[in-house]
Amino acid sequence: MLPQAEDIEGSIFIMRGLRVMLSTHLAALYNVEPRALVQAVKRNRERFPGDFMFQLTAAEWVNLKSQIVILNS
Repeated sequence: MLPQAEDIEGSIFIMRGLRVMLSTHLAALYNVEPRALVQAVKRNRERFPGDFMFQLTAAEWVNLKSQIVILNS
């Protein structure tokens, strides 16, 4: 079953001025384990744009958690 647009939109967050998805959400869309997705990207960096994946800072993680709480309220 394909995910609904609302489900995908609810998994998109704003970080560094960009619309991003967490690896856990993206992996769920492709029905793979998050670690498998991250490993595939790391092994095939040339297939992905340079800004496809980045590591959140501690402050960004706190901000993201607050966005998630607001969405779930």
